[in-house]
Amino acid sequence: MRYFLFSLMALVFFNCREKQKKEKVVEQEPIVVQQVDSMVEPVKELKTFEGLADTAFVRLADFSDDFAYDLRYATENNFLKAKVYDCAECYTRVKTAKALIEANNDFLKEGVKIKFFDCYRPNSVQYKMWKIVPNPQYVADPVKGSIHNKGGAVDITLVDLEGNELDMGTDFDFFGKRAYHDNFDLPQEILDNRKLLKETMESHGFWSIRTEWWHYNLSAASNDKVTNFKWDCNN
Repeated sequence: MRYFLFSLMALVFFNCREKQKKEKVVEQEPIVVQQVDSMVEPVKELKTFEGLADTAFVRLADFSDDFAYDLRYATENNFLKAKVYDCAECYTRVKTAKALIEANNDFLKEGVKIKFFDCYRPNSVQYKMWKIVPNPQYVADPVKGSIHNKGGAVDITLVDLEGNELDMGTDFDFFGKRAYHDNFDLPQEILDNRKLLKETMESHGFWSIRTEWWHYNLSAASNDKVTNFKWDCNN
């Protein structure tokens, strides 16, 4: 009998100990979360025009990061269907760059900015274009050169701050009446977009070509020399 009671008590004691083990809260070491500092891209340091002659050539992206680019002649997406630039860069003379930045500051107030299709064009490239399309209606005679070859002309459109192009009625390098400035048989939105582009550019010393809504020449560059400066593709 005593042996039976002893066994019963031992069994009860064992069950109580097992229950206590199960109910015991196991303390865990706190998990340490290591905070990793986010990578911060260095701020691009823009150049200034200080000490530069107005006729010097500069890379526009070095002086402003508020522009957009789609330099078509560095691709085959152009009316020539040929790539005639070794790489895509937008160079102009200093006075042209200054006027473009001032114009773009006005566009930014309207919630849009300039997008470039073409900027300075070396005269040797003008010869390439003339060889492909020897028609003065579409390509300036390289012997005389164009204002593009002087660093005073740009082909542009406008985009919103998300990069969406405003509707100008045609694509760049569309050669037809729909691209003419004096064609008013177009939806009002297109007319308003072209008006904003034209009036703003003209207020900063540029003039347009009747048949091309995208082309603008800086008046102050008209008498500059045709140049064959070639940019470095390693920028």
